[in-house]
Amino acid sequence: MSAILVYCTASSLSEAQTLSDTLVGEKLAACISLVPQVRSTYWWKGKIERADEVLLLIKTSSEKFAGLAQRIKSVHSYTVPEILAVPVIKGNPDYLKWLKQSVKK
Repeated sequence: MSAILVYCTASSLSEAQTLSDTLVGEKLAACISLVPQVRSTYWWKGKIERADEVLLLIKTSSEKFAGLAQRIKSVHSYTVPEILAVPVIKGNPDYLKWLKQSVKK
């Protein structure tokens, strides 16, 4: 199992909590930390936009990524939600063992 950290933003704390409950409940993620009140600046439809968002830090396995990304897209309010995965190079072995067990069906 290869652990990954997936970044995703949501439009509100309510949406972030719905995403978290869905992804953890369906064992697509072991744990999701919510970071409220991030300010994002980005290009959208040819102009610079700004938005207050909630950042989700999603801990899961690389094997779950495809299903996780598809599920985020099906629940998310954004047309193009941020879904970015980065590998976990090292980690607490006990935590990584727990993560692996937590995403097993």
